[in-house]
Amino acid sequence: MIGSPSTDLTAKFALDTKGLGELKQSAKAGSPAALKEAATQFEAMFINMMMKSMRDATPQEGMLDNQQSKMFTGMLDQQMSQNLAKRGMGLADVLTRQLSSNAVGAQALAIGADGVAAGKAAEAASAIAPLNGMRPGMDAATMIKTGATQPGSPALALTTASGRVQAPHVRSFQEKLHAHAAEAERATGVPAKFMLGQAALESGWGKRMIRNADGSNSNNLFGIKAGPGWKGKVATAVTTEYVNGKAQTRVEKFRAYDTPADSFKDYANMLAKNPRYEKVLASGGDASAFAHGLQRAGYATDPNYASKLTRIIKHSLA
Repeated sequence: MIGSPSTDLTAKFALDTKGLGELKQSAKAGSPAALKEAATQFEAMFINMMMKSMRDATPQEGMLDNQQSKMFTGMLDQQMSQNLAKRGMGLADVLTRQLSSNAVGAQALAIGADGVAAGKAAEAASAIAPLNGMRPGMDAATMIKTGATQPGSPALALTTASGRVQAPHVRSFQEKLHAHAAEAERATGVPAKFMLGQAALESGWGKRMIRNADGSNSNNLFGIKAGPGWKGKVATAVTTEYVNGKAQTRVEKFRAYDTPADSFKDYANMLAKNPRYEKVLASGGDASAFAHGLQRAGYATDPNYASKLTRIIKHSLA
């Protein structure tokens, strides 16, 4: 006796179009197992979207970065997403419970064989009947974007303005420092998002912070150096400067702060009072103009500083 074909795609290659076809057929039949598997595949897609955002937020200017390496990296990320979804992050279980309780067919989550993009995934989800825990007027696409999977859960944006799903470390960085950036925005008129982008670039999303001599955090989020006029704490660190386009390693003194809030306040004060940054303040909310204005004013010597900062602001931050 021939058994029904297995729809467990988590153990198969991510581009197994035959397996996806079997899943679609099972979904049309309304199989509970297919509902669970379809939800798992949706979770795998969601994970893959987050991994893609993480890749986009990472500088890709190495000697081995090319179209071919990006293609194989994308394939690897797809397979890793399948494996992670098999272990489960919880999204598949939530979708399965909600769809089952509303007697919605699993075909609403059936995934196309061409591996639909993030926007198409949201469109597919919006075809599902209203889910448990959703607020009035909220469709499934909004649920995925905001993370509202339970009654009363806060609607915190998970996607950027360009539609990319935020990587967890990016989201955490933005949530942690947004209040300080908003305060600096009120003092300078520079959008908080722009300052968060620069803090992310200078500090490696908070993971490459300058350290004091005792190993404690200097809280210097903007890489501001300690010149002769600085009267506060100082931290010494190795940095890379570009002279005539060539990178040079130097040991420099940097300002140190008691808290991240102090770093934002000092940065805002520098922008507002230093004549070099007048045009930066007048960038008019344009990310590219802000980034290039900083570079022309001499904020950084990296010849690619403006393009890196623009990319972070436009594609990584919500």
